[in-house]
Amino acid sequence: MAASKPSPPPRVAGAGAGTGYWSPAPRSPSPNLTNFFVWREFVWGAIAGAFGEGMMHPVDTLKTRLQSQAIITGAKAQKNIFQMIRTVWVSDGLKGFYRGISPGVTGSLATGATYFGVIESTKTWLENSNPNLSGHWSHFIAGGIGDTLGSFIYVPCEVMKQRMQVQGTRKSWASTATKGSISQTPGAPMYQYYNGMFHAGCSIWRDHGLKGLYAGYWSTLARDVPFAGLMVTFYEAMKELTEYGKRKYLPESNLHASNSFEGLLLGGLAGGCSAYLTTPLDVIKTRLQVQGSTISYNGWLDAITKTWANEGMSGLFKGSIPRIIWYVPASAFTFMAVEFLRDHFKEKTDSDARELTGLSMDTRSEVEEAA
Repeated sequence: MAASKPSPPPRVAGAGAGTGYWSPAPRSPSPNLTNFFVWREFVWGAIAGAFGEGMMHPVDTLKTRLQSQAIITGAKAQKNIFQMIRTVWVSDGLKGFYRGISPGVTGSLATGATYFGVIESTKTWLENSNPNLSGHWSHFIAGGIGDTLGSFIYVPCEVMKQRMQVQGTRKSWASTATKGSISQTPGAPMYQYYNGMFHAGCSIWRDHGLKGLYAGYWSTLARDVPFAGLMVTFYEAMKELTEYGKRKYLPESNLHASNSFEGLLLGGLAGGCSAYLTTPLDVIKTRLQVQGSTISYNGWLDAITKTWANEGMSGLFKGSIPRIIWYVPASAFTFMAVEFLRDHFKEKTDSDARELTGLSMDTRSEVEEAA
């Protein structure tokens, strides 16, 4: 009997007090505990996404208005960013810059949660199941998957947000609708004025059904999947490059930057680069979602063709400056918030993991001794 009894696993020096034994991998929490920690990523991502959107919504309003000018007022004599700032301020005041913030924050809650939550769980699964997809490829795919899942909530919110941003105040929208724009036929206004997010959603559903709420869905995915993949890939690559630079050029330096500061700096750079590269896709998405009842473009390819024919390359990169201005700080604030929340709860998380793992090991040891 004694010979057949398996020998207990060795203790790990310094692992902790008590009569129990630690497993060979004491740092691996139980699946339930791991799932709990992954769910925290969803919460942190949601908070960070809403924070970034709330901070930078006025810049997003400028970007939307710049990109939609070809539909609202025609392709000729379009305003630049400084002229648009003055136009919004004179016609709508400060509240004009914050039109559509409710659906904007709601959509960012969803996409932030899925983006960061899915990244943490998916990239690990990809690396373990297929080593060929490790590194930057796993980051790109995980970012794309996370953004795709969030799009089911994000796209309807984006449609409502952008139409409210274009409208401004009730007075300015009524003035725009009576100017006889080339994109509006007499007696057929683009859409009515929306009093708020709920009114916008109900009105779009009544007039266009589910198709209206998901207008430009595929163009949104065509923009956001590459953007999401590029942003997390750039971010992780910059983090690796920073660590390499520290080891090579400052091997004995005591200089240390917090993860929050790195998230602020590297997240902003990653967001800005990704935003510029995907601006043409954003222009097409915005015009498809804003056009409303008066159809200017019959799909994604038609929008690209007409934009290129009428406005050239500059039309495809319309609004690139405010888009970069929006994404640099928004991405910076988002990654900073996520890194801060991770650092803030990391010590408690590790403590909980050790406590629960130690408790399970002690319990198992007692059972073995009783047997």
